[in-house]
Amino acid sequence: MTDDRLPTELWVSAGLHRCSLEAVPAVVIRKGERQSGMVILRIDQRDRGTIVLTQSRDLDGNLAWFPANDGAAYTSAEANAYMDRAVSRDPDVWVIEIEHREGWHPFTEL
Repeated sequence: MTDDRLPTELWVSAGLHRCSLEAVPAVVIRKGERQSGMVILRIDQRDRGTIVLTQSRDLDGNLAWFPANDGAAYTSAEANAYMDRAVSRDPDVWVIEIEHREGWHPFTEL
């Protein structure tokens, strides 16, 4: 069986380009494995706190995003601690930070 998904590095670049087009600040905090690393989104909603979404795939290989902390916002320090734990468990993970008050990110649209 072959995997026709885009390499993570290319997929992340496309998402960052989309953020740029929308004038939404976004940055790669940590680069993971270029071909197939998992992605974690850290979305800074300014005074609303920080939400964290973890990339996953369903049984059919479709992309899904699971909110950490049952979808509740973290403080910046709590989000950092979450990222540190995730990276310690999976050194291939990518961490992307996006600043958007409403929690928008382009990765469901790609």
